[in-house]
Amino acid sequence: MLTIISPAKIQNFNPQNTISDYTLPVFLKEANMLAKQLGSYSISELASLLHINSKIAEENANRYFHWKTPFTPENSKQAIFTYNGEVYRGLDAATLNNEEILYLQNHLRILSGLYGALKPLDLIQPYRLDVKDRLTTEKGDNLYSFWKKRVTDETAKALKKSDNPNVLLNLASAEYTRMLDIKQLKVRIIDFDFLQYNPDSDTFKPITIYLKRARGLMVRFVAQNRITDPEDLKAFSADGYWYSERFSTENKMVFVQ
Repeated sequence: MLTIISPAKIQNFNPQNTISDYTLPVFLKEANMLAKQLGSYSISELASLLHINSKIAEENANRYFHWKTPFTPENSKQAIFTYNGEVYRGLDAATLNNEEILYLQNHLRILSGLYGALKPLDLIQPYRLDVKDRLTTEKGDNLYSFWKKRVTDETAKALKKSDNPNVLLNLASAEYTRMLDIKQLKVRIIDFDFLQYNPDSDTFKPITIYLKRARGLMVRFVAQNRITDPEDLKAFSADGYWYSERFSTENKMVFVQ
């Protein structure tokens, strides 16, 4: 069974001492090509492409200017310890033990607009590039055309090596899920939703910040319990969530809080 999640814009490149092991991105050659292309853009061009202000554009122009291969622990950092958005705060990888991190290495993929698909311990350098940003490549006028076949094939390989090759747990956002050719994978894909109760309207609704954190908590739950059977996911109870039979379907698991 394999799990996919999205990356995060917030990145922390402070040194970490949790684990010294590292790997290199399988699509480092492609990432290098995209980084070099981005490095050729002016600050105003980057601002327009990435939908950011000039200050952030200047910061990222500097990042791509200093992009350097080969990746080493001196100029890069493992992805799972670098991303620092709500998903990764829920996952809290720095508090997992080495066995749990290595489990994720074989059972988790982080989808990325620049790197395609990352294993948790893959080294990365600072960047800003969402998969929805319309960067033109030889494959077309967007990153989906550039990555879809590559990432789908790599995901299929990772699934075959997992302990349950017939199930993909989709904890990624919709924009990153689109990087995969779902039909081509030919596996059971389980989506997730995490809802909060609103007593004023007596309804359950998703709240983005809690939804993202819950995705990370679920990844953590899978790692700590070595889940191989989707039925066992119903025991997830972090942050007061419980499985809702009422809202769930065969291929969508809904948890409420």
